Amino acid sequence: MTSIGTGYDLSVSTYSPDGRVFQVEYAQKAVDNSGTAIGLRVKGGVVLAVEKIKHSRLLVPHSNKRIMTAGKHIGVASAGWMSDTRHLVKRARDEARHYYGTYKTEVPAKIIAERMGMYVQAYTLYSSVRPFGVSTLLATMDHDGPQLYMIEPSGQYMGYRGCAAGKGKQAAKTEIEKLDLDSLSVRDAVKEAARIIYSVHDSTKDKLFELELSWVCEESNGLHAHVPQELFDEAVEYAENADNSDDEDDEEMEDDE
Repeated sequence: MTSIGTGYDLSVSTYSPDGRVFQVEYAQKAVDNSGTAIGLRVKGGVVLAVEKIKHSRLLVPHSNKRIMTAGKHIGVASAGWMSDTRHLVKRARDEARHYYGTYKTEVPAKIIAERMGMYVQAYTLYSSVRPFGVSTLLATMDHDGPQLYMIEPSGQYMGYRGCAAGKGKQAAKTEIEKLDLDSLSVRDAVKEAARIIYSVHDSTKDKLFELELSWVCEESNGLHAHVPQELFDEAVEYAENADNSDDEDDEEMEDDE
């Protein structure tokens, strides 16, 4: 047997000779084949944006949302298997409710991220279960201000100022790194998030998609909510105009060549 996967990928509890756990890597592949999800943490809050791929024109618009609320102040965006997302959101809601019932205060961002990371990591330890094929972005506000965490299929969780998951994550990360997140307002961050989703969308492979946008910020009174419709429309218009200008620039470069 070799360490390319044969024989070592039958159980999540088996290491390959070079220290790899192939089942976890396969779970990450499920994430990488999903629509892109990004999070931006700016001075006034956190913005989540998701490219929800529509596999059929018969699907009901705005159904099967990939951005959900796990607590009054906790938003969850996902890239990967939708069924796994629902399970983890339910777990996050249980954790938030139990924490509030014990301490009579909302669960801090680091605590909920740590508990969810431990829960996800437990599914990489036993041969009777499989890893979750989803990366989740947690957006919240607590006494330390806006917080953004991402939990990967391995159970690793880290705090970010900006992060991305899904098939367009590399291009999205490049665009996020260009932003001045320290000076960006929440409303501007919503527009930039929409622009990034539109720019990384591959229209040749996935022609139909829905944009989802949410925030948790001072303007929403510290609560997680989908952005107001008028701001959503502004963000979409901004993103489409930026996308069209990029296409025109590419055409001009081709003509020059």
